[in-house]
Amino acid sequence: MSLVSPFLDVPAMGDYAYDWALVDVETSGLVARRDRVLSVAVITLGPDGEQTGEFSTLLNPGCDPGPVEVHGLTVERLQGAPTFDQVAGRIGAMLQDRVLVAHNAHFDYDFLAYEFARARMWLPVSQRLCTLALNRQVDLPTDDMKLGTLAAHYGVPQQRAHDALDDTRVLAGVLRASLREAARLDLPLPLVACPPRAESQFTPKPPKTPCAYRNPGRLTPGGPLQQGMKVAITGETAYARAELVGRAVAAGLNMMTSVSRHTSVLVTNEPAADSTKARRALAEGVPVVDEQTFLRLLADVRPGTAHEATAVRVAPVTEPEAAQIGPVEPVSTTASVVPAPEASALPTASTCVPVPAPRQSEHLVDTLDKPLAGRRVLVLGGVHADAAAARIRVVQLGGSAAINLSASVTDVVLLPGAEGDRRMRRITALELPVHDLHWLASPAPMEDQNAVVLRPQEPHVMPRGGVIDLPMPNGGPAPEWYVTAGWAPQSDCEIDVVAFLLDEDEQVAHDEDFIFYGAPESPAGTARLLIGGPAEQTIALDLASLPPATRKIVVAAAIDGATTFGTVGAIQIGAAPGSSGAPLARATLDAATTERTMLLVEIYRRGPLWRLRAVGQGFDHGLDALARGYGVDIAD
Repeated sequence: MSLVSPFLDVPAMGDYAYDWALVDVETSGLVARRDRVLSVAVITLGPDGEQTGEFSTLLNPGCDPGPVEVHGLTVERLQGAPTFDQVAGRIGAMLQDRVLVAHNAHFDYDFLAYEFARARMWLPVSQRLCTLALNRQVDLPTDDMKLGTLAAHYGVPQQRAHDALDDTRVLAGVLRASLREAARLDLPLPLVACPPRAESQFTPKPPKTPCAYRNPGRLTPGGPLQQGMKVAITGETAYARAELVGRAVAAGLNMMTSVSRHTSVLVTNEPAADSTKARRALAEGVPVVDEQTFLRLLADVRPGTAHEATAVRVAPVTEPEAAQIGPVEPVSTTASVVPAPEASALPTASTCVPVPAPRQSEHLVDTLDKPLAGRRVLVLGGVHADAAAARIRVVQLGGSAAINLSASVTDVVLLPGAEGDRRMRRITALELPVHDLHWLASPAPMEDQNAVVLRPQEPHVMPRGGVIDLPMPNGGPAPEWYVTAGWAPQSDCEIDVVAFLLDEDEQVAHDEDFIFYGAPESPAGTARLLIGGPAEQTIALDLASLPPATRKIVVAAAIDGATTFGTVGAIQIGAAPGSSGAPLARATLDAATTERTMLLVEIYRRGPLWRLRAVGQGFDHGLDALARGYGVDIAD
């Protein structure tokens, strides 16, 4: 099967022509460092789209196959199948010098990386392409972005869902159609660089047991230790470090691997040492004790205050009869987002709204009250302040502000300088309606209302400071929530998305609650950073599995270097249930100008519910200062 014919003109492919290796894996679970691959399929395609190879096999994982009702792979079916290390060489040869392609590629890539590590081999992949991320850029009017849904939208036949080989054949058709759309819109491919990963990074690690107690503060001179105190150790110790940590954890202390302003005490036999921890303790005024004093204090650790064990659920979707998008109650100022002394308070006039499925009659009312309802408007040109004001006006008129050209864009507003934008040639070819700034004062209705293709559920557009309850689709268990941040592709800087899992005191409970590129997954896998491309990153959160100590998750973005958000432009946020879900809520955040870090959203417990707030608060300082405000010293 040709990847490009008859839909794509091969000579016009240009940047879309690569050697591809399309991959699908079926697994015993969802956590790559713990679960195993049960079956794998690889199809290779040349730059001309012609298939050059195909391989698939069942695998004997040597463990329970997990959800048989999903993949149908029983222990009996897997008996006699080869182990992964027996086929790793053949798979590696097919991946070598090709771009790995998968639907939710981060998932397949991580599982393959772990399996290759267990086989004592390197995963020979230097780039990957996620068809899920690519179609998020295309922004199709589908109710979700599952492989089967995209296959139906693009007219690709699917015979056996969750069969690795059939899924890979379907993936080939979806890739073909997706590349056609990318070429039509002149979208850059969201290729992700995959540098070699050391085997030690893939050694499964047992989750750290969360400390059950709140941090009572610092150790007072001559005073006792108290359960929940954050303790760090540096330098040589007489007792083995593992023994000291084990005894401290058993006593109810929270052992940290770095020092911050929230550290209760640093243990060291060399107080004058020039270690990072010792320097930080001196700078922050953290008390320092030697090993013998620490052991004496461990003999009498006082009781602490347990974290609140509040049962939390995800809000159920409102019944259609009550599906009104409107104010519910004011948000309390206790949910403010001021993590660091430098932070300024946000406006507190936001309101909380549910996100129900809209009825057709409600859409008609919204269209009358909001002339841009259902329309997606791309603003080009102008200085940052003018472009930001135009996007805010779009939202006020009921529309959604786009940051990149996509299939869902219905209108384009041109500000001074827009004529030099590389997207103008494609906008002209697509014959999109083009307006000047005056159009936003009183936009005329579209001549053909049918030109607005609505999804079964249009994303709820959130203003800066807006709050929603996170719904629970179909009354089922709370899914993972995926908060995706996207921006216009940058050539002179890199943007990192990070997350902080915070307790009642707006602190990380331990160092592993800081999720970033260097530590992309919490120990229990409840929070993960997923890289969808150079202009898209996602924080995946399993809210139902977070420990009671986690009261809030703050998602932020930081620019590496001197570039500011005024140069980068707007950051678009989408919140979706599950990796393939269409966004239920969307916000465009562009208030930042000279800032280099920005709080994007916070997800927090409110009584029995989880809520999401669009923040958009920027800071001039870097990520290191932001992290210290939450109790993390990233210098370590």
